[in-house]
Amino acid sequence: MSKIYFLLLMLAGLLSAAPASAQLYDVRPGDVNYNKKPRAALKVQVDGKATDVREFFQDWMKSSYNVKFKTGGVLGMGKSDVLVARQTPASTISGKLVDLYATIIAPSDSVAEVAIFGGFDDNTFFDPSSTKAEYDALRAVAQNFAGAARLKAYRDMIAEAEKKLKATEKEKDRLEKEQAALKTNTAANLARIEELKKKNAENLLQSRTDSASQTKNNKLLDESRLRLQRRRDRLSALDRKN
Repeated sequence: MSKIYFLLLMLAGLLSAAPASAQLYDVRPGDVNYNKKPRAALKVQVDGKATDVREFFQDWMKSSYNVKFKTGGVLGMGKSDVLVARQTPASTISGKLVDLYATIIAPSDSVAEVAIFGGFDDNTFFDPSSTKAEYDALRAVAQNFAGAARLKAYRDMIAEAEKKLKATEKEKDRLEKEQAALKTNTAANLARIEELKKKNAENLLQSRTDSASQTKNNKLLDESRLRLQRRRDRLSALDRKN
């Protein structure tokens, strides 16, 4: 019951935080500088590290659209990790073979921005005016990815919460076992202390008894020595008379 309550609290926290991150998972138009020219793209920011989002995006595109991205191309002035799928069939976008591109950057440590753009070749890129159908189709792809990324983020958060909960429960069990062991050990020590106190009291009583006996014994010993000496003296006197 406590586990379910914990997860519900976590989900409530996610929902309450939604207005503060309203831009997340919203697909919006933008530009990407590719091969030193601006290209019309669809951008969406999602929760997660850029490296993890990049891997998920590639897997999702492969499983959802059978599009296999590879690293390549030039973004702006230098080498980039831009993902490229050249001359690939994508019926949801066009009846022709298309080139698809994607970039993933990290606006922050916990947010990644995915930009998707494409074209028929290196000279013809999709834009909302001349290739509206293909551009809108790319928007649908971006929106579908945003939905999948949101579900993945929630699942990951729940998995992380469950992991932390299990760790907390494990630590709780460990502490309870440790407390029980300490309680048992303390009880045993107290019992041992009482036993030692009793033994010390018995030893003290025995010591007093032995001390009294020793005093009596010493007195008897002195009397015996005195009696023996008197008899020796009497014997010596008799020997002299004879």
